[in-house]
Amino acid sequence: MSERNYILDKAAAVRKMHRMALELAEQLNGDLTPVVVFGIRNSGSVIAAQIAGYLKQYVTNEIHTASLTLDKSRPVEVAMNTSVDLNGVHVVIADDVTNSGKTLLYALKPLLQFHPKTIQTLVLVERMHKLFPVKPDFVGLSVATTIQDHIQVEVKDGEVEGAYIS
Repeated sequence: MSERNYILDKAAAVRKMHRMALELAEQLNGDLTPVVVFGIRNSGSVIAAQIAGYLKQYVTNEIHTASLTLDKSRPVEVAMNTSVDLNGVHVVIADDVTNSGKTLLYALKPLLQFHPKTIQTLVLVERMHKLFPVKPDFVGLSVATTIQDHIQVEVKDGEVEGAYIS
């Protein structure tokens, strides 16, 4: 790996995502309600797909993946790429990094027209700079950084390659 300050390599990221999927499976224990895992584009969609794949190893629930698209700097419009009925299902929103909590908060916007059974949030890397009242339910890695630090999750060919601080 280049001269980047990596906090997660590919193997560690896979372990973190596998663990989060197992934690989610434990919560679903005995509940056969369908699950829809939304990924926030672009990296979050890769994470959502991987989480859904791992989750299928542990539960018999029907599992769907979908994407949410929004401008993370000005999340006014939020678009869903699915027409799945979200009433009565478990919804999981996955993203790569949470900084202020704003993206996860705005990602809930299109879900307000439905009545899901549960809504949970999942992030690969959580930073400690919350400005909004959102705390992820499932966290791969919590990192204390300065406000100036930026965490980037690398994805390639539908897989998480790692995460680094820039």
